[in-house]
Order: sequence, then C-alpha cells, then structure tokens
Amino acid sequence: MVKMIVSLQNPLIKNLLLLKEKPRERKQQDLIVIEGIREIRLALMAGFTVTDLIYCKELIPGDDLEAIISGSIVPMNLVEVPVEIYNRIAYRKDHEGVIALANPRRIQFHDLKPGTLPLFLVLESVEKPGNLGALLRTSDAANLDAVIICDPQTDIYNPNAIRSSIGCIFTMPVVKSTTIEAIAWLRSNNIRIFGTALTATRFYHETDLRGPAAIIMGSEAYGLSKAWLEEADELIKIPMNGKIDSMNVSASAAVIVFEALRQRKFKY
Repeated sequence: MVKMIVSLQNPLIKNLLLLKEKPRERKQQDLIVIEGIREIRLALMAGFTVTDLIYCKELIPGDDLEAIISGSIVPMNLVEVPVEIYNRIAYRKDHEGVIALANPRRIQFHDLKPGTLPLFLVLESVEKPGNLGALLRTSDAANLDAVIICDPQTDIYNPNAIRSSIGCIFTMPVVKSTTIEAIAWLRSNNIRIFGTALTATRFYHETDLRGPAAIIMGSEAYGLSKAWLEEADELIKIPMNGKIDSMNVSASAAVIVFEALRQRKFKY
C-alpha cells in the first residue's frame, strides 16, 4: 500500500531531512539516506535492507520504480510525494525522483575472504566525504578485495560520500576499524603493508607490489600516523616534479593502486 504525503511537516519527511544532516541521528536510528536509482539498486543488490522508499511519480520512470521495489527481498514502506515536496527534500540537483531509507551494513574483518594475492586500500582518518567517495570509485574500478577505513573523521555513509561514490560504497566490502585493529589483522594474514609518505626514499613504481598487499593512505592534512609509519614494511612515494609536493589523496591512491594492478598484469 502506498502512502501519499503532501506536507513538509509530516514526521517522516522531517525525520528524513534530519537524517540527511545529522550523523548522530543516522547512528542512533541505524538508518542511512540513499538517493538515486543506481545507488538504491546497488544497495539492494549488496543486501542492504530498505525500510522506506520515498518517490515522485512525475520524476522517476515507472520501470525503474518497479525494478527497485521488486529488487527488495523484504517489504518496504512506499511513500509518494508531489514534485514540490520532492524538490525540497532532494539532495541532488539532477533529480531522479527516489530516495531510500535503509539500514547500514557493518562488515567486520572476519567477514572478509582474501584471495591468494589480495590487494587492499587502507584509509586513515579520511575527513572529506567527497574524497571518500572518489577513493571508493577507484577501489571498485580496481576490484580490490576490500577498503579498510581507520579512525574516520567523517561518517562513511554521509549522503555526499554515497553520492560521490556513485554507489560504490555498496559494491565494495568496507571495514571500519581502529589503526591498531587493522595492523593486527593485516599481520595475521601475512599481508605486506605499504605506507605512503613524503619522507619515503623509494618510489612506488620501483616497489614490488605483486604479493598480498595493503596500500595505506593518510589524511591530506597530516599524512600517516606514527603507528603506520613504524609498522609499514615499506614506505613509498610518488615522484613530484612540480612546485607543490602533494596530490589529492584520491588521485594518489589511484596512481599506486593501478601500478599494483599493472604489476599483476591486471589479473584479479
């Protein structure tokens, strides 16, 4: 049964706006906000449970709406809103006419099943949702075994992170942990740790990245913490030929990740 809402003062709409803005509310209510046809479908394919689907019939094609509804293995609350309401609640400018509330998934280290030559990306203290989204897109393109996020300074399910990842946050196993936990797990699985640092003496393209490996990226503001610098099997860097000695963290990660793939002859 579809519920029609025509007022911004409706409790569901007010709560939706609250969830979009407040990480604390998302945590307390155990809900995330997913906007967009592709993003919602990827979340459903990954096994996320959608509790509420808010849509505007004038904006979303009927076939796409039906595909989303049929793609859920559990019933969801269907809520229809008029265009003027949807325009007020939408996060994206390119309205696709559908927003979902869903329960987040919390993947743990014991859920990971590394292959024979696994490749991981570890992000320490990532601060900007946009950077996180870009890093997840790179990870999906490279088909990494998982992304490990240590001590994040932003909610990994921030609506902007979901948007900038174009849904790749749902296609990749993403583990949130402390730095100490991540180091212990990598060591216990015999995965070599390659830390990225401007103080490194070896360039990334001179380094053998063909074995089980984790590439560790620090924050743009402070780089890697002392723990990672001390625990790394090798410290590597990208040659800088310009006037400024740093690149955006997502660009840097893409350079090194795809060098690792090149060395592996792009075999997954």
